[in-house]
Amino acid sequence: MKCEPTHTPAEIDIPKLREKYRLEREKRFRAEGNQQYVRPKKAGAGKAEPFSDPYKPVVPRASLKEDIDVAVLGGGFTGILASVQLRKAGVSSFRNIEQAGDFGGVWYWNRYPGIQCDNESYCYMPLLEETGFIPTKRFADGVEIQGHCVRIAKQFGLYDNALFHTQVTALRWDESIQRWRVSTDRGDEIRARFVIMAGGPLNRPKLPGIPGLQDFKGKVFHSARWDYGYTGGSWENPTLDKLKDKRVAVVGTGATAIQIVPFLGKYAKEVFVLQRTPPSVDARPNPPTDQAWAKTLQPGWQKQRQENFHRGAMEGFHPGEQDLICDFWTEINRNVAAKLAEQGWPAITPETFMAMREDEDYHVMERFRRRIDEIVDDKATAEALKPWFRFHCKRPLSSDTYYPTFNQPNVHLIDVSDTKGVERLTENGFVHDGKEYPIDLLICASGFEVTSDLDQRWGIDEISGRNGTSLYDYWNDGYKTLHGVVSRGFPNQFFTGYIQGGLYATTVEQFNRQGHHIAWIIAESLKRGISAVEPTQEAQDEWVATMAPSTGFSQYMQSECPPSYLNNESGKFRYYLGEFYLAGFTAFEQLLQDWRSKGDMAGLDVKS
Repeated sequence: MKCEPTHTPAEIDIPKLREKYRLEREKRFRAEGNQQYVRPKKAGAGKAEPFSDPYKPVVPRASLKEDIDVAVLGGGFTGILASVQLRKAGVSSFRNIEQAGDFGGVWYWNRYPGIQCDNESYCYMPLLEETGFIPTKRFADGVEIQGHCVRIAKQFGLYDNALFHTQVTALRWDESIQRWRVSTDRGDEIRARFVIMAGGPLNRPKLPGIPGLQDFKGKVFHSARWDYGYTGGSWENPTLDKLKDKRVAVVGTGATAIQIVPFLGKYAKEVFVLQRTPPSVDARPNPPTDQAWAKTLQPGWQKQRQENFHRGAMEGFHPGEQDLICDFWTEINRNVAAKLAEQGWPAITPETFMAMREDEDYHVMERFRRRIDEIVDDKATAEALKPWFRFHCKRPLSSDTYYPTFNQPNVHLIDVSDTKGVERLTENGFVHDGKEYPIDLLICASGFEVTSDLDQRWGIDEISGRNGTSLYDYWNDGYKTLHGVVSRGFPNQFFTGYIQGGLYATTVEQFNRQGHHIAWIIAESLKRGISAVEPTQEAQDEWVATMAPSTGFSQYMQSECPPSYLNNESGKFRYYLGEFYLAGFTAFEQLLQDWRSKGDMAGLDVKS
């Protein structure tokens, strides 16, 4: 079926909406930024300790003292794909070092009820053709995605050398042996030629610094450490029958909350959703995979679909191209493409394209808001649920059950925007607008250390390069890399994530392509007898200058969007969507492919 453009409200006052967006942002802005969150050890009395593993026991083992070629720090999709790419490149001496008890990363830790991917599975889940696996439905459940992580790890032999329940505590470059000394909390002393930082952006939970959190005597846990022993049910069958006489409060209204709130509303005696900024939530049709369609897929189908999704969500469709995804992620560009088609696809500047996108953004967001009025019965609640910001200011979401849950008499929306967060906790519950609300359970659906300082996000006490230079200090005022993967003064260390590279709509595929590029450099270094590789100062300076114009996007996120992890809670930019290749991911990938094809490692300072 052909994917058609959507019908959005035609008559809207964009200048008026722009001012409304500004006012709503200012109402929620907190000058302390990420300092409003606390490190878990400060939460007190053992409450909401998110770094232990409630799912698998820690198995005692002897400390390791060894030499290896590559230490891959992480076992989520980023670490898995980096290791797969190493294996494909012929590198076999490597280990995944992972804090969790198994592969999966965010899909290992997050087992809350209702957890699903919020990109379609056929694009998001990697290596579908290589593994021969087809997701069972469009938006796969978390247990299926974690199972796919395990499937990949088994197929590519990653379990043999993996170290689980192991946290790296220090990385120190030793010039005398041209290796990284990797220390861990298990007493390991690993000497690695190369290190790949593959921690991913969603690996460490963060806790809201609510006054009185230490005083609350009820149950507290983070959504990334769901306690089914308390709620009843299981990861595979989230029947939360133990909550039938419990009053539950949820802090946070992001991707996690919209999935857990419908389950809480179904099973708990009373539910309070504490909302600072409402998300944008569109419909989520989630049919089972059409097996007849699956049988028609030809080799290369997933890459083709991922590239189509990327153009739909980011760069814009080509003339005559069909939208294969056809959901809220691709709606803006689909509608823009329809308007360009009506004009005969004229040649336009990037500035004109972005202006058309901005205009359509306002129309699509108005459609989102009017959808709420159609679903939520109580007018005040519906008004409070409306998102007043641009499409990409907060992670766009989808759900068919979130908004209807607020029509239930046991579910209450508590808008805490006026106090810019939860006012305070007491021994018995939370306080809002001078009134105490008794609760039995507080669930912190407060996200992850995405834009926190790197030492907090990675949990590694020390990263010291040549001459003892701290990476944390070196990057204090912004990234300094070549191609987003290597940094001068830190030989043989490679980075993944949103670091001065191409911005890809399918995050996992972006990490996969980074892993491919990194594995090529490592494999070539080993073949050529290169002991150390890092960018030249000239090449790094040139790349930093190339990235500089993209900081306008960061400034837009900071100045126009409400506080969220995407803009470091409106504080100083720290390590997320700060700089990227403005020509787009496709052009960036071509640049790297051309660089590899030349084979001369231009811009790298190599030492034999």
